[in-house]
Amino acid sequence: MARVSVFLFCLSLVVFFSPTTVTADSVGVCYGRVADNLPPPGIVVRLLKDNGISKVRLFNNAPSVLKAFAGTGIKLMIGVPNEELSILNTKEAALEWLNNNVFAYVPPDQVLSLAVGNEILLKQPYYAPYLLPAMTNLHEALQSLTLGGRIKISTPHAASVLSTSYPPSASTFDPEIMATMRQLLKFLDDTEAPFMVNLYPFFSYVANPANVPLEFAVFGVATPVHDGELTYENQFDASVDGFVAALEKEGFGNIPVAVTETGWPTAGGAGAGKAEAEAYNGCIVRRVQNGVGTPRRPNVGVEVFLFDLYDENQKDGSEYERHFGIFGVDGKRAYSIRFGYA
Repeated sequence: MARVSVFLFCLSLVVFFSPTTVTADSVGVCYGRVADNLPPPGIVVRLLKDNGISKVRLFNNAPSVLKAFAGTGIKLMIGVPNEELSILNTKEAALEWLNNNVFAYVPPDQVLSLAVGNEILLKQPYYAPYLLPAMTNLHEALQSLTLGGRIKISTPHAASVLSTSYPPSASTFDPEIMATMRQLLKFLDDTEAPFMVNLYPFFSYVANPANVPLEFAVFGVATPVHDGELTYENQFDASVDGFVAALEKEGFGNIPVAVTETGWPTAGGAGAGKAEAEAYNGCIVRRVQNGVGTPRRPNVGVEVFLFDLYDENQKDGSEYERHFGIFGVDGKRAYSIRFGYA
């Protein structure tokens, strides 16, 4: 793969697809903490501010982390852990949880959204019965605090909730989860909240390199994929539009898609490397900053959170799972990437 051609092609996408009607945004970064060698949260906050990162996804409500972020101006997506969903069984319980676990540490105007659970449907089905009640009760609790329209409630899904994903226009949700999914979509539509998905073109490449070439996955110069009148030049757009198409099939075409995790590993397997991570993540940053949409929604920018701030040396799974870090624990960037104007 030629790094220069990847970079130039990414820039051409920004110029070509960035209409003036799209609102530019800033890319967020996930702050995973499944590691035993990370710096304290206060140093993490300083690193984020020094690099112009203004949005962060936290996977739980750890008090030490929330305290470090309080008053910094960094906007937060705060995770509600799967194992805590069952206690949010009434509006009163949800209100108590919010006051004791979130607003006791950070002011409401710093909270962008609550990510209720993570990858529950299909991957963590034990928690599925608790998901929608917890989301509903949290929303009602926020409404009682006059925060219902400001802090969005949603749940991040694994990309596997689609049973069909190619071509994008043929995408459908897995029929085994449709009873719960339709209720969730109705909730998102009623509350004007986004459909959240963890989406990794790297995994698509690893699983099927013959049909998802590396160049197509990292925004390189690749053979386009044609889907009716639409043309796809990268896997990210094809994946996002797969969810858009699935939402449209269920009658919820107005729900925005937010990518709550995406990234590329720097080591640990085929296609994993610093050059590839720089190409992929760098292009994501520029797309978000320029409000680039997808072929199916050309005038709608996509909210994105890059995974991950640091390598996580205690993560399970394949070796590459431990190498998604954008920064080293010493604060140095793993490769050349710019956020904001830093």
